[in-house]
Amino acid sequence: MGPPARGAWRRLGISRNGGPLLEEREAIWLQVGNEFADSRGFAGTTVFDGATVRFHHEVGEPGEDVGSLRWDGENLVESGSNPDGSTFLEIWTPLPGRQGEAGSWRVGDCQVVRVGCHVVHVDGTAGTYLRTASPDSP
Repeated sequence: MGPPARGAWRRLGISRNGGPLLEEREAIWLQVGNEFADSRGFAGTTVFDGATVRFHHEVGEPGEDVGSLRWDGENLVESGSNPDGSTFLEIWTPLPGRQGEAGSWRVGDCQVVRVGCHVVHVDGTAGTYLRTASPDSP
């Protein structure tokens, strides 16, 4: 399956090379259309060729994630390989507050993606996650 056209997820854990599922640090992934931002410090475009999903890192940390996505209940399971041949499996769970406005903006070496009350900003040095007030908050 290809990436959802819109979403906000928090990673529950990652398994490397078939090892145990661990969470090393907070990871937030926002997707709007074919553009994404990841709080670990990279953003760019997503391409799906009918079998493989490619996350092209165009801002921040260079690289490319190649793999597949599948649903497991409400969670997304991403599995694939890295350029060095190592493998990974990540479990992503949807964040509350993902309804509402969404968009992606890129200027130079900076990309910002918003989905509902979630914002990820990535530039040439880092990624930052911000949760704004929910539209339903007083």
